Order: sequence, then structure tokens, then C-alpha cells
Amino acid sequence: MSAEPDGPEDRLRRFATIWSRAVFPVTSTSSTRPEFEEQLLPLARRLSEALRARAFDADAARAVGAALVGAHCTDPEALSRSLDCVDAYLVLYCGEGGDQEDLRARSARLQHAMAAGYAQALRERTLAEQEAISAAALRAQGVVAQALHASEARFRAVFEGAAIGIGIADLSGNILQVNGALVRMFGGSEQSVRGRNVMDWTHPEDAPQVWKLYDELVRGEREHYHVEKAFYRPDGTVLWTNLTVSLLRDADGEPQYQLALMEDTTERRLLNLRLRYEATHDALTGLPNRTLFFERLEKALTAGAGQRFGLCYLDLDGFKTINDSLGHAAGDRLLVEVADRLQSCATAPGEMVARLGGDEFVALTTGTDTEREVDELAARIMNALVAPIMVEGRELTVRGSIGIVEGPAGERSPAEVLRSADITMYRAKSAGGNRFELADPEADARAITRHGLTTALPTALDRGEFFIEYQPLVHLGDGSVRGAEALVRWLHPQHGILGPDRFIPLAEHTGLIVPLGRWVLEQSVRQAREWRDRHTDAGPLRINVNLSPCQLTHPGLVQDTVDILERAGVTPDVLCLEVTESALIGADDDLLKPLRRLAEMGVDIALDDFGTGYSNLANLRRLPVSVLKLDRSFTQSMQQFPADPVDLKIVEGIVSLAHSLNLAVTVEGVETGSQAEQLRILGCDTAQGWYYARPGPPDRLHELALVDATG
Repeated sequence: MSAEPDGPEDRLRRFATIWSRAVFPVTSTSSTRPEFEEQLLPLARRLSEALRARAFDADAARAVGAALVGAHCTDPEALSRSLDCVDAYLVLYCGEGGDQEDLRARSARLQHAMAAGYAQALRERTLAEQEAISAAALRAQGVVAQALHASEARFRAVFEGAAIGIGIADLSGNILQVNGALVRMFGGSEQSVRGRNVMDWTHPEDAPQVWKLYDELVRGEREHYHVEKAFYRPDGTVLWTNLTVSLLRDADGEPQYQLALMEDTTERRLLNLRLRYEATHDALTGLPNRTLFFERLEKALTAGAGQRFGLCYLDLDGFKTINDSLGHAAGDRLLVEVADRLQSCATAPGEMVARLGGDEFVALTTGTDTEREVDELAARIMNALVAPIMVEGRELTVRGSIGIVEGPAGERSPAEVLRSADITMYRAKSAGGNRFELADPEADARAITRHGLTTALPTALDRGEFFIEYQPLVHLGDGSVRGAEALVRWLHPQHGILGPDRFIPLAEHTGLIVPLGRWVLEQSVRQAREWRDRHTDAGPLRINVNLSPCQLTHPGLVQDTVDILERAGVTPDVLCLEVTESALIGADDDLLKPLRRLAEMGVDIALDDFGTGYSNLANLRRLPVSVLKLDRSFTQSMQQFPADPVDLKIVEGIVSLAHSLNLAVTVEGVETGSQAEQLRILGCDTAQGWYYARPGPPDRLHELALVDATG
């Protein structure tokens, strides 16, 4: 029998065990290692919860870092080992089932927050020690003034044994005494430190207020101050410290000495810089990542008057094919080479390149003349991608689509700029790729509206926002109403009534066309039943319902249709399903099988938009259709008199061919009486168009049918 798989608690316990084994040797604690592991277990659980939380919680990771200090893990090596464990094992043992790339990115952010919490807690602990030492020093100096030998010995013990650097200087800045810890920080001898003046230790990165605070202290206007300060060591390296300087007064309260307490933060600072770099740079290519790019973009967009920006948003064409055929390792090598080439394109001041993720890159340029510069930058990028790239002995050709956004600072947010660039890039890709396009506000607005409609579609059907209008089908011989075509509309809360051309392509793209089409079919057949029940004199009115290519391939098409007809209590001959000619070009037997089954049941199949799909007319014999619906492009010229004789011959030929195959002919877009009469003479069977009636509510068709039946 195989062993049961580890549960989440087991994996969490394993992570805590690894963590405790790594950190325990450098921890100043009287606990045993198993006891120390029990202390780390709740911290591991908190990191696991933060890793998998819906929203990122930096406070949880900072609390874990602070708790390490509370557990006596104050050796810098303890933090380094803890971060290494989190980096290597947190996602492995606590990230099961999640997106690994996202989890690793979140793990890096947790490490950064954890280090920040550790540093803050250690700083607070150090400050507490510093206050104790400062108080002891004050007491010791008072005792010195009273020449009390015992207190001098006590002060000397504190002074020499302290883990932080301590120095005493007079009010002129001359250093009088230093302890061993301070000498070790500077890496020289006591003589190289003593005898110097505080003013010698200026550093280019000193904040402006550092020396202002110093002047206030030596004048007696301030009792102490705390700053972060850098010092040069004798060997030229930089020492970073948390520096606290206090004023020592004599028995009469007059300023006499200054006492400096220094904590070496060089390693911690380097660690923070490393974590910051990892958090803001792409691990694969070394380019700035999305986080750093947004920081730079926001800075560019908030620049002063007269400043502009230009952004190139690049997506590689066909990158998925490379990943699928050669593997992700080859795809990664390709991305590294592309990143190197892009980096060489953006070397001027104010330019940068970043990787947003996957095969998406951005290039940013800033200044006062970005209208010209961004075009040149895009051209350099396209040229850089021309040369093939060698990957695993294969020569790969790289193509890319670029969306360009350019404009003045201060008008748009980073999110709006990136959205516009993304939309423009996809417009370039839709135009064939391997090109760049400039952002167009009108195209952006259309794309944003289209996206809004796409996201609203799934709930629109549930909210009952769709309704159906019906356009009558009229017999050209006697003018009687024989049926109607069902045309779905969307009553959108913001955009009003939308025609099918605005949302049917979106429904097909999202797959919602299947439930929407089923709803239209059900409502239309039910309406046909109501017409039959209300008005029997005009005979049964046929309902025409459009069938999309998606519905045509759906396995439930036949059964859904049968169920709808049976529930409505109507015969199949009341229904005509319209399929566009382009959907049936080159259709095989499997695609035609459901249409054949429906036709055998008695459902009429109409070939819609006939004449626009360039199909082989010989294919009509194998298609299970009973009606040809002639596209309006063939009959538009008939609105004028006299009609184009060529168009007349074409329509006459199509009608003759259809009738020879026992197919009825319906014409769309009839708008004038002369057009209707001409089509009647040519032998067309039925027609629809504004000449008879515009699409409208079902009662309108009932009234038309009633008028026709009563004469």
C-alpha cells in the first residue's frame, strides 16, 4: 500500500524543521532545537498564509521578521539564513496548487517585508540598548566628576564591553575616547580614530540635516539626535551606521562632551539593496520588471511643464509556437537574447527597457521631444529584431508588434497609458504583426467599450437585458406574410439598444453565443406558437432563427432544438434555421450531420448571405438546405430604375439554379416597391426589408398577418 500524500500541515511542519535547522546554530537561545522549531512553526504558518492570501499582506511578513528578533535571532547570519530558506522552500512546501510564477514573485516581496520588519525590530532593540548605555555613561561621567573609582570601573566595563561603537568627543569635535567595537567598525587602529575631528567624517551621501543637527547639539540647543550616516573607512570602503549623538552636561548643566553611539548597518543595507534589486528586476533577463517600470512611468507622467513621454509596448509574434515546439528552455533563451537587443536600443538619457512578463516588453523615453524620439526608438527595436536568433542550433526569426503612446506629462495615469499601449499593440498584431501602430483615442474608446461589453455579457442574459424583434417575411407572389426573422437586441444599461453586430461577435468569442442562441431559439419558437394560437386564418407563420458557427459545432444542437419544439408544442416545419454561407464553405460530413438530421425532421435550413462566400455552386447539391437567402449586395441596384442589366442576369441565374435544385429564394434588404416588383418578376419567392416593415415587436407582425388574412 502506498503512503498517504503529505497534507498542508505536514508540509508546513517540514518547512519549519528546515528553517530551524538552518537558523538554530547562529541563535543565542537557551532553547533546544526542537523547542526552537516550535517557536518558528507559527511564523512559518503566517508566511504560508501570506503567500496564499488573496491580497498581499506586507504587515504579516514584517511581523515575522520582528518575531525573529524576539526569538533572539539577532546575529545577521540568522536573517540571511532565514531569507535563504524562505526563498528556497516556502513556495515548494506551501504553494501547492497556485501559479508558481506569481507565488515566487510574492515570495520575493515577503522576503523584502520580512527583512524590513527584522531591521526595524533590531533597530528598536538597539536603541533600547543605546539608551541604557547612554544613561550609564551619563551616570559614569557624573561619578568621574566626583572621582569615584568604583563607578569609573563600572563605566569602563560598559564602555569597552558594548557590542556597538561608542566614542566621546569635546564640543569642538575632537575625539577623546573610542571603544574597541568602534575601532573594529572602522577597520584600523585606535590611534587612527582617536585624535581626529568629527568634521573630518563628512560623506557625499550625508543628508542636509545631519550637520545642522550636529551644530544645534554642540551649541546646547538639542540634547540628542538620531540619523543614518555613512563614513569612509581608511581603506576607502563605506561604513553605514545608525548614529545616535547625545550631549553630556557637567554638574552645573553646562554642555561639556558629546557621546556617539554607532550601530553598523552595512550588511543590512546591502541585503536590503539586494532584496530591492530582486523585487524590481526580472530574474530571467535582468531587465527592470513591471514594478520598477511603473515607478519610472509614474515619475515621467508627473514631471514638470513641457515634459513629454513616449512608450513602446512590444509583444513577440508567434512566441507561443516556439515554446510549444522547442520547449520553455528554448523560449527562455530567446527572451534573454531579445532583452539584450532591446537594452542596446535604449541607451540615451531618459530611456529604459523593461520586461512586463511573458514575451511582453516596454521601452520608455522621456524629455521634451519624444514625438520624434519614440518613433526612432520603435524603428530601432524593429531593426534589432530583424537578425535571426540561434537557439539550440536552430535559426529563429523573431517578429514583434508594437503599440506606441506619446504625449505630455500630467494628463494620464500609468494604468491609462499602459492600457492604451496594450490596445494599440493588439491593433498592430491584428493588422498582421511585425509592425508598429500609434495610439488612436477613438480606437482606444472602441476597444474599451468592446471590453466592457464582453465582461457584461455573461450576466446580461441572467438579468434579462436581451429582447427579440421580428422582421416579416413576405411572399412576393401574393404579398402575404409567411413568417418572420428573429433578430436579437441588447438593452444595455449604459449604451441603450445595441444591434447584433455590436455583441454577437463578442458572444462568439467568449462562447456565450451557445446559451444566448438557445435562449433566442426558445423565445422565437414560443412566439411562433403564440402567433398560431392567436391567428389561425393566415396559416402557420414560420420563424427564422440565425445559427452561428459556434452553435453549429455544439454537440447539443439537435437535442436542444427537438426539446424546444416539443415544449412549445409546434411542428418542426414552423422553424427555419439560417446558416451563413461562409460557415459551410468546405464543410465536411461531420459538420453537416446535425443540419441533415434537423432537415430530415422537417426543419428548414436556409443558406444566409448567399453569394458572399465564394462557395462552389456545385456544393449546393450536398448541403441540406431548402432556402437560399440572397445577399442584399445583389439587389441594391434594383432600387433605381432602370436596374443594372448585369445584376438582373446574375439574380435571374441564381433563382433559376435554386429552383432547379428545389430551393426557395428569399431576398434581404428590399426597400422600394419597384425593387420588390422586379424581384417578383425574376421569380424570387419571399422577401424582407424596410419596404414591408422594420424589425419590431411581435404584436406588429401579428397585426400585419391579420391585415393580410382579412384582405
